[in-house]
Amino acid sequence: MNKRNFQEINFKKRSAAIDWRSALAVISSVIVLIALPQSPPLSNLIADSVLSLTEQFHSDLTVAETVKLYGKDARARIVPFFKQAKVPYPPSKLTFLSLKQERVLIVFAPDGNGGWKQINGYYVVGTSGKAGPKLKEGDLQIPEGFYRITGLYPNSIAHLGLRINYPNAQDKLRAKNDKRTKLGGDILIHGSYWSTGCLAMGNAAIEEIYIMANDVGCNNIRMIFAPCDLRTTKPDIDFKKQPDWVPILYRDLTTELKLYPIKIDPQWQSKAPAKPTDD
Repeated sequence: MNKRNFQEINFKKRSAAIDWRSALAVISSVIVLIALPQSPPLSNLIADSVLSLTEQFHSDLTVAETVKLYGKDARARIVPFFKQAKVPYPPSKLTFLSLKQERVLIVFAPDGNGGWKQINGYYVVGTSGKAGPKLKEGDLQIPEGFYRITGLYPNSIAHLGLRINYPNAQDKLRAKNDKRTKLGGDILIHGSYWSTGCLAMGNAAIEEIYIMANDVGCNNIRMIFAPCDLRTTKPDIDFKKQPDWVPILYRDLTTELKLYPIKIDPQWQSKAPAKPTDD
């Protein structure tokens, strides 16, 4: 990772009130990040530290201000997909479905007959971890299961973000039964390219997802994370190394996925921004 990774941050649209100590911490971390020879784990660790430090290094834009900044252009890109699907915009509710192995996030809206209609999909530029639920802080896993969006995050260092309610009540109950602690948190769907347990969508995609969430209302959006399209694909996972409730979770996810007319479009990946290399 190098300084090009930070080009996604649009400082021109942010009038930051900078604490000089935060600025010094960020600059020092970036110098270390560029100077050190990095193996992938070290690179990810330093990148995560830089992102944490730089949370203080930006403005305090409100949701309303970000919607004003990005809403018009994002809606101009969003609405044609709803028109093509013959679904009014904004719909009454949405489902965001993330398939880890396929690296996609798919948007569904009610079809008017009690079912769901696929609206659009996005290629996930940056992910981390592998098949299997998130079990603890620092495991780099993206959660699996049924979640909600708790709110919009207008001041993410990765452009914009949506907060996910991990750990939810089911995660906490399972952890209690497993005698696990330190479950981690701060799971987002965000912009930019880099992820340590979140979905990094690139900036154009997150603007559309963010504006859809704003227009529909976070309380009206369901978020599903699955290891793969369980209707047709077996997950690449060793169940012997997983808690005994994972097969039950996958059974429930499979049942849920059968309610959605999933069709992955190869153009989603071709339209996604290229992820910078670490050279």
